[in-house]
Amino acid sequence: MWNPELMREVPAAALPPVLCYHRVGGPLELGVTRVARSTFARQMNALARAGWRTLTLPAFSQRVTHPPSHTPHPEFLLSFDDGYASLAEHVYPVLADMGFTATTFLITDYVGRLNTWDVRYTWRRLAHLDWDTIGRWQERGFDFASHSASHARLTWLSEAHAAAELERSRQALRHRLGPRATRAVAYPFGARDERIERLARAAGYELGFGGVRGNGSPLALARLPVYVWDVGSIPVGFRGGTSGAIGRFVAHAANRCAVGTSVMKGLGLRGWGLGTFHREPPRS
Repeated sequence: MWNPELMREVPAAALPPVLCYHRVGGPLELGVTRVARSTFARQMNALARAGWRTLTLPAFSQRVTHPPSHTPHPEFLLSFDDGYASLAEHVYPVLADMGFTATTFLITDYVGRLNTWDVRYTWRRLAHLDWDTIGRWQERGFDFASHSASHARLTWLSEAHAAAELERSRQALRHRLGPRATRAVAYPFGARDERIERLARAAGYELGFGGVRGNGSPLALARLPVYVWDVGSIPVGFRGGTSGAIGRFVAHAANRCAVGTSVMKGLGLRGWGLGTFHREPPRS
């Protein structure tokens, strides 16, 4: 159930930061979301050595509703969008060995399937985590939540269609993983507005994660995306001063410009190989 207490505004500075990765390792791509395995491991190790600790999604939610006056060590929420199968091979074991955890936002219509929702940025389609694998890692303390049903850009959809995306995803998560997985949604492409926040609240979500900039609402929380150019030991979004500000600005610009997939899906053009497009047959 929706908790009315979450409606109050939350000062962004009082919240732990939220890192957002997409792909770690695996085949190279023409896009910007892939981070090398060595880069990811270096960043996690550097954060661990600096005293950072990861939060579970329920613990982060607690920080939203009741921000502590003091924590013994710096905390952050580590998140992954899309739920690619490579996470179970390249990421979760590394985090478990370090004592870290993470929250993965799943495109529920594509769990256990290939990423035909996306433009083909790699030579071959990429696999998503299946429910059995997700369940095993949930039992080990990793969290899972919604990234909508089909990864449609919600702000471009009608009221009814956007509501159905949010509700169908949440129902699938409740059925497969239980109520703990129904707490939060990460809006595809970070795209949200007041209408989408209202629909997410009506669907029963307590937390909503958008782009680099939030607005103080629990349904419009900010995240710090890590892209291919962020190769330092400490992700740019975690840095202070001018370099951190510039890094967050670039990430915000990249996030706002990520309309290629949405446009191609709108045209019905999902496959991209060597500069040519082809129309995929409709799914039965």
